[in-house]
Amino acid sequence: MSIKGVCFLCLLLSGACFEAIAQDSLRIYNLFDSVRRLPSDTGKVSLLLKKGGLNNRFFESHKIENPFWQEALTLSLQLKYPKGISQAYNELGTAKRNKSLYIVAEDYHEKALKAAEDAKDTSLIVFSLNNAGVDCRRQDKLQKGFDYHVKALILAERINDIRNVCVATNSIGNIQLTTEKYADAITHFNRALELEEKSNNQLGVAINLGNLGYAYQGQNKLDLAIHYYKRSLAINQKMDRPIGMAICYNALGAAYKEKKDYPAAMEYLKKALEVNDKVDDKVHVAESYLSIGKLLGAQGKHDEARKYMMQSIDISTFWGFKAMLMDAYKALATDFKESGEFKKSLEATDKSLLYKDSILDEKSAMALAQMQTIYEVDRKDNQIRNLEHDKMVSTLRTKRNVVITFFLAAFLLMAIVGGFFYIRHRNLKANKQTLQLELRSLRSQMNPHFIFNSLSSIHRYIWSNNQEEASDYLTKFSRLMRLILDNTQHTFVTLNKELESLRLYLDLESLRCNGIFEYRFLIDADINDDEVLIPPMILQPYVENAIWHGLVHKHPDEKGILDIEILLKKRSLVCTITDNGIGRKKAMEIKEKKGRLHNSVGMKVTEGRIDLIRKINNKEAKVTVTDLEDEAGNATGTKVTIILPAEFIF
Repeated sequence: MSIKGVCFLCLLLSGACFEAIAQDSLRIYNLFDSVRRLPSDTGKVSLLLKKGGLNNRFFESHKIENPFWQEALTLSLQLKYPKGISQAYNELGTAKRNKSLYIVAEDYHEKALKAAEDAKDTSLIVFSLNNAGVDCRRQDKLQKGFDYHVKALILAERINDIRNVCVATNSIGNIQLTTEKYADAITHFNRALELEEKSNNQLGVAINLGNLGYAYQGQNKLDLAIHYYKRSLAINQKMDRPIGMAICYNALGAAYKEKKDYPAAMEYLKKALEVNDKVDDKVHVAESYLSIGKLLGAQGKHDEARKYMMQSIDISTFWGFKAMLMDAYKALATDFKESGEFKKSLEATDKSLLYKDSILDEKSAMALAQMQTIYEVDRKDNQIRNLEHDKMVSTLRTKRNVVITFFLAAFLLMAIVGGFFYIRHRNLKANKQTLQLELRSLRSQMNPHFIFNSLSSIHRYIWSNNQEEASDYLTKFSRLMRLILDNTQHTFVTLNKELESLRLYLDLESLRCNGIFEYRFLIDADINDDEVLIPPMILQPYVENAIWHGLVHKHPDEKGILDIEILLKKRSLVCTITDNGIGRKKAMEIKEKKGRLHNSVGMKVTEGRIDLIRKINNKEAKVTVTDLEDEAGNATGTKVTIILPAEFIF
């Protein structure tokens, strides 16, 4: 066995009979040692807390600190595990409260609250708030305790934690009972009672029934108080809970005493005395003897009263119940005074004051000892944190050296990669500038090509029409030329400007062809033609091709239709030009007959422009030509689809 194991075992055995506890001590030591050997993680913390709870009665009975909870706290601090820290402090705080060390208990529960808040665990926050509130109530810090329980109640209701709602509600009622706010206390006790009944918690029901009795007794509603005491007594009897029965019997005795029903009061107080024989804590026996003595004194039966009071004093002296001795000598002094024995009354008063002073001295010494305990705990926590800090600093130094080495290697790699991408980017930029110059050159070729075709059209129109119509045609043509020349100065123009120039062009061609075709524009409703941008003169060659190679060769009785549709699909502008002309196959046959087999300059230049747009933007840009046919396979026209990257002003 290790030195630590021997020390732990000696601690367990100190102040008790070796033969009685050796077996349990060895069993618990072996359990503790086996848990300590487990890997240090949060699972180990949970196991330590659980085993500490299962074996806590052993440690309390031998007045020993619970090592499982101490180890759970130490490990949680090392792991920086706030939930474990909170749970451990809550357990240790409650153990201290059970030993009446309320100052230490409050400090532990406040630390548990802070850790629960760090863990952001609402259930644990509520539990810690209620624990701290109870500690404050035991120290008569009523406002502080009230504030803790109100916060706990609000959070418990929010997460529907019925158990802690009951605890908070009952505690608030007890504070209001202490401050004599009986109506408010009754409201809270009734609510707690309703919740305990729904939860089928008989102990909680019994406690709240008793509390309601105290509240109604405070309002001097003695019959109602007695009713609730009896209900509480019935549940305690059903549960066979001696301490609860003794409390109810004493309460009933006090209530009947106030009603001046002395026989009934005596009956219940004697029952309390009988039940207290089954209670381990003999302070309740001393309290029952004292209550009977006071009752007899109130009836003027002084000799008999003093016998009971002296029995209370004998028991309290044997067990060292100083508070009970103070009350018993005070009651004895009052009884001597009422019977005119002033010297004995003074002697009893002196003894009462002597015990009062002794209690105050003990409280001061206990408070000092508790403050020392808090200091030692804080010092230990800080040592653990400092050790963890030193360990973390050492780890960080090692990591720092690794990081520096890695950073230098990464920097060198980034410099090489960055240099490669810089050179590549510079080459791409140069290529893009070259492509843009080519595009500008192609765009500028559109102007003379279009002007040449238009002038040829004007020449033919003037020879075939009268001078007024020729003048109108020339006016529209000049407007179109001005718009075209202006648009082609820019890489992109707004869609509405491009459509305006296209409408003018179609009006001119319709006039020149004597209205043999109609045209329609179909623009997507989602398109704002003031914001969408399009390369200038990109559609005109395909429109021109549709007119002169498809529509003009139709039979005079058949009306030509030209549809221009523009849609916005995701990040692409889809332009579709559809005609119901003779189709490409017949158009080619007509050209062969006329011996005109040269390629269209406008079409060739535009295809080159679209290809350059695709290369520059690295986005989809293409032209698709589809021959339209009916079910019999006869040509019904041609559809040209132009897909361009969507560009916007903003």
